Amino acid sequence: MNDHVLIVEDEESYRDSLRFIFEREGFRVTLAATGKQGIEAFERDGADVILLDLMLPEVSGTDVFRVIRGRSKVPIIMVTARDDQIDKIIGLELGADDYVTKPFSGRELVARVRNVLRRAAAGLSDIPDEPIRLSVSGFTLDPERLTVTREGVAQPFPPKEFALLHLLASNAGRVLTRQIIIDRVWGADYYGDTKTLDVHIKRLRSRIEEEPGNPRFVQTVRGVGYTFEP
Repeated sequence: MNDHVLIVEDEESYRDSLRFIFEREGFRVTLAATGKQGIEAFERDGADVILLDLMLPEVSGTDVFRVIRGRSKVPIIMVTARDDQIDKIIGLELGADDYVTKPFSGRELVARVRNVLRRAAAGLSDIPDEPIRLSVSGFTLDPERLTVTREGVAQPFPPKEFALLHLLASNAGRVLTRQIIIDRVWGADYYGDTKTLDVHIKRLRSRIEEEPGNPRFVQTVRGVGYTFEP
């Protein structure tokens, strides 16, 4: 059976274009023009992957995400109109599988969809290399529960942020290049913008640093990548 993509997009021109692109690639396509229709379509027919616009009438894209994610682990790719909306997505702690900004390349979008579908079909964890429980610099990282405990308080982390912190902390004191981090956390076949890493680093710092703007643990090595200072 063909993979089923649910496209929740209020702009008719984008909906029509996306339908054409994905049907041409052999996908089964369901369209929804509002957030409410998107939720109803998913409840009625399900989906293998969802393309979800951030700005929707009736019910916002972020609320649609929360409703669907509360019921299913279906991969969701957020669609935004401007780069500066990416911070809003990440800040709301949605934990989307990927995001794209308009205008986008149909070829790249199909590649991203196939990528998240492959990962979902293979049952791949977002945590690289089967990480073990780790304690460093007062943090205890539990990969089974996706929690980070500090001073006796356990905080749940979204999978990507946990994977990023575990990778950096397990290589404490070592500088990891941006490409190594992306390959290990997002996968070597990731097609996304490298801004994804920067936004997740910002989000991670907001979780673990007392002063995110002046980080103690997650340090930037300009022009190279990042390091976790023990």
